[in-house]
Amino acid sequence: MKRIFAFVTVVVVISGIMAWSTPGLLKSVHLGLDLKGGFEILYEASPMEGGEKVSRQSLLKTAQSLEDRANKLGTSEPEVTTEGTNRIRLKLAGVTDEAEVRKLMKEPASLTFRSKDGTEKSENEYNKIEMVGTDFVENAAKLELGSMNEPIVAIKVKDKKKFAEITERLLGKPLAIYMNDKMISDPIVQNVLSDGTATITVGGDRKKAEELRDVINLGALPLKLTEKYTQSVGATLGKQSLDKTIEAGLIASAFILLFMVGMYRVPGLIAAFTLIVHTWLLILVFVWADFTLTLPGIAALILGVGMAVDANIITNERIHEEMKNGKSVMSAVKAGDKHSFRTVMDSQLTTVIVAAVMYWFGTGAVKGFALVLIVEIVLSIATNIYLSRFLLNLLLKAGKLLKPKYFGVKESEIREL
Repeated sequence: MKRIFAFVTVVVVISGIMAWSTPGLLKSVHLGLDLKGGFEILYEASPMEGGEKVSRQSLLKTAQSLEDRANKLGTSEPEVTTEGTNRIRLKLAGVTDEAEVRKLMKEPASLTFRSKDGTEKSENEYNKIEMVGTDFVENAAKLELGSMNEPIVAIKVKDKKKFAEITERLLGKPLAIYMNDKMISDPIVQNVLSDGTATITVGGDRKKAEELRDVINLGALPLKLTEKYTQSVGATLGKQSLDKTIEAGLIASAFILLFMVGMYRVPGLIAAFTLIVHTWLLILVFVWADFTLTLPGIAALILGVGMAVDANIITNERIHEEMKNGKSVMSAVKAGDKHSFRTVMDSQLTTVIVAAVMYWFGTGAVKGFALVLIVEIVLSIATNIYLSRFLLNLLLKAGKLLKPKYFGVKESEIREL
């Protein structure tokens, strides 16, 4: 009786949570450029210094930097492509403040620490560069609180000895901090800093400190970018097509669930329930991790559901075989689970390895497809293997389902021991 109560409690609680949260989760899913639309920017690249040329390598590196920046700004799966010898096209989705993103995307973010070289000409000018952006650890700028509880930006330097030598040499003198040739502050060096951390004060303005931290962490671009034009981009898959796709997916899912129940009876019903839980968990992960749903993501979702159905069919077919060979229901379930487990796990893990390689070497949509597929498989193992077996064993140990008919096996199909 306790196991029946536990089974009912688990199913009812999970079903209640899914029914209550699903509408809100669906509204919170971010749609990608191909599903929702967005805007694109065409940049023309030129060298930072005059007289130089734009190389293919520097153009590709700049495109990669733009993609990294877009990801850090929260625009998942940006589309970045190079055109010709000096142009880069950037497409973004899910952007709320277009002007701010445009500003941050092309910002060179050149950070320098400067001092006066001691000549009469530089008496009121900081013209000696002591440290440049490459002297600082990548993504090392953090927002901290100073001794007076004021917001400051702390940056880690790569060479502690170099920074200690600079601060020792300039002790009692100003060390100016510049961002793109604009002075942020010129504090007096009070102590020799040997811990490898430089701090920037912004007059107690927290918002300004956060903006400075974000700009520094975006890093420098190899090339100077000039906007040629920007324009809105319509969704590749229109709303009507998207609605039809969702409708077709729901109808197909309903047929799959009915097939599972018709073929395998109670285990099929449990499998159908775990498939629904699997899909709900995937939506939850999308919202929780702030992923963006795109057409490749939908393709990975469909593939993942297909693999989950396949895992259930393999397990239930092995149980059928054991029952037809004359084993009792308990023995058949135990043997079927054992023999199918390795087959199912091998197929799942090999797919994870392939998806991991795609994610490691791919870009944009390929990485999105691979990431969704990996998440799908992990959730499938948790729900369609472990959760379904847990629920089925609760019923079996409670003394229920001890007849082959509950598994879709006829008495006439069972061979005697």
